[in-house]
Amino acid sequence: MHAASAIAPHDGTEDVLVLADVGFAPARALLARHALELVEVAAGAPIPGSYWGEREAGVIAHAVFARADTPVHSLLHEACHLIVAPAERRAAIHTDASDSQAEEDAACYLQIVLADALAGVGRARLMADMDAWGYSFRLGSAQAWFERDADDARAWLEQRGLLPRED
Repeated sequence: MHAASAIAPHDGTEDVLVLADVGFAPARALLARHALELVEVAAGAPIPGSYWGEREAGVIAHAVFARADTPVHSLLHEACHLIVAPAERRAAIHTDASDSQAEEDAACYLQIVLADALAGVGRARLMADMDAWGYSFRLGSAQAWFERDADDARAWLEQRGLLPRED
């Protein structure tokens, strides 16, 4: 069993940060640092490239699609799937970005790290939101996994030079 073995269905009532809480501009700037584009989707419109549907972020090539009601953890998770994907595969990604369990774990780890770059989010809040949304970790919580069981994900990211220097 690995980091995120499954993400449970949700009913939309969880109290998690959404993109409207942090703003499109800071999220857009963060994604741009990783050569990604954040595409704003109109309220109520379907989100292109969304694997989970509803208000979940979507991915197509180098673009991440989101609405104001898209959870921040979803935006970061899908963006991180694109960041960890090799450049030659990124252009072909549409909706389902996961290539392996190692990449899934790396995306989970990196989304937690990148949460620190968004004012009002940070690691602790993002991990709480991941738990509230239904991410499933073998140690029972995102924080327990991140602090005690994510060495393989961290090593995977380090080998590819994908962790920010300060981490």
